[in-house]
Amino acid sequence: MTTQTLRGLAHDDPSVRLRTALAVGSTPDPDDVGALVERCAVEPDFSVREMLTWALTRHAPAATVPALVGEVRSARAQARSQALHTLSKIGDRRGWSAITPALLRDPDDEVARTAWRAAVVLVPEGEEAELAVGLATQLARGGRETRLSLSRALIALGEAALPALGTAAAHPDPDVRAHALATEHLRRDPEAGFEFAVEEAKRVVALGGEDRR
Repeated sequence: MTTQTLRGLAHDDPSVRLRTALAVGSTPDPDDVGALVERCAVEPDFSVREMLTWALTRHAPAATVPALVGEVRSARAQARSQALHTLSKIGDRRGWSAITPALLRDPDDEVARTAWRAAVVLVPEGEEAELAVGLATQLARGGRETRLSLSRALIALGEAALPALGTAAAHPDPDVRAHALATEHLRRDPEAGFEFAVEEAKRVVALGGEDRR
């Protein structure tokens, strides 16, 4: 990577950074991977971050995946989140090594949500049920967007998630029960919408029963 390119990625004007990332992705060079990953950790503009991710997907996974797996252990939340997002876009199963139980419980909601999405993409065949158990420990976490992200991740695992959801539906915490039931409702009827599923689940929990429809 030339000094000019490095300056372009750090330029004050986001349009310059966007064009630079586009240029780097258009002519992949493994020597550029480190600078792209480092910029992802601090880039404030969403569109530029997406272009940086695209540029990384243009490089060979053998060069990008190890760098991104290492970045997932960063102390910076944005670095972790963007690295996970990029791993999910690359889709190389070697990225699964980055998905630890601690990461699925990351204290930063955005990092956790990105980890859930990445985990569903990268989980090896046959390990979906175990992943569902890990995801189910986060039921009732956070606000609407966080809960919806978790529900979508569990639904994406298909039937492998059903035992974990069934166990959670009997959890002593009514919020956990309601979230598990809402997820199951949404799985059965995706057109119902998350808010309706949540309200139905709360009704069932309030009545002290399980939704078996």
